[in-house]
Amino acid sequence: MIVDIRLFATMKDKVGQPRIQVEVAEPATVKELLEAISQQFPSLDSSIETVLVSVNKAFAGEDTAVNPGDEVAMFPPVSGGSDLPYPTYFAVTETPVDIEAIHETLTQPDVGAIVSFSGFVRGQTARDGMPEETIHLEYEAYEEMAEQKMRQIAREIWERWPLVKGVAIVQQLGRLTVGDHTTFVACASGHRDQGVFDAARYGIDRLKEIVPVWKKEVGPDESIWVEGNYHPTVNDNG
Repeated sequence: MIVDIRLFATMKDKVGQPRIQVEVAEPATVKELLEAISQQFPSLDSSIETVLVSVNKAFAGEDTAVNPGDEVAMFPPVSGGSDLPYPTYFAVTETPVDIEAIHETLTQPDVGAIVSFSGFVRGQTARDGMPEETIHLEYEAYEEMAEQKMRQIAREIWERWPLVKGVAIVQQLGRLTVGDHTTFVACASGHRDQGVFDAARYGIDRLKEIVPVWKKEVGPDESIWVEGNYHPTVNDNG
């Protein structure tokens, strides 16, 4: 069978295109698919050991089955839902963050506190391997899966902090210059002592772990895709 595979970030750059097609025997597993990719696309071979694979927008393991017609994607580790019980706001967008509008979405008669985290593009990065000066960042995402994972994060927050009333998660995409918003996470509750601070911190940390979004740091002389250290498994599926 022929499997169509979507590529993101470094994977896309290495082959110079956003999709590849690979021929494998049917039935196939993710492990067999990766072996075929390594043989048919040598430029991706060095990434096979650390690459993440999703099948039908769920993280896949080596033994996950791949069937005809499945939606398959490959990407590096990652640096509104009617099924959710409280107000939510999820966005993967190039539209600037409107914090006041998001707060209005989360506000209810029993909400007395909203704690939020805002991330911005910084002009200097003191990390090994990164440009010392950042001119701009370029963000891209597996958008359909990203919004699913944002809803999953909200469910995880309510499992840990059931008194949290509302959750908002926003990831900006495209070209962002120094001082622009990159991420925004907000959690609402009746009172400030009902876990809302910890929930907001958990939200941004989890966003960096499981939401398939990547950034390229562009400096005066070089540009580098930033890859994370966390490697999601099938246990990270909600």
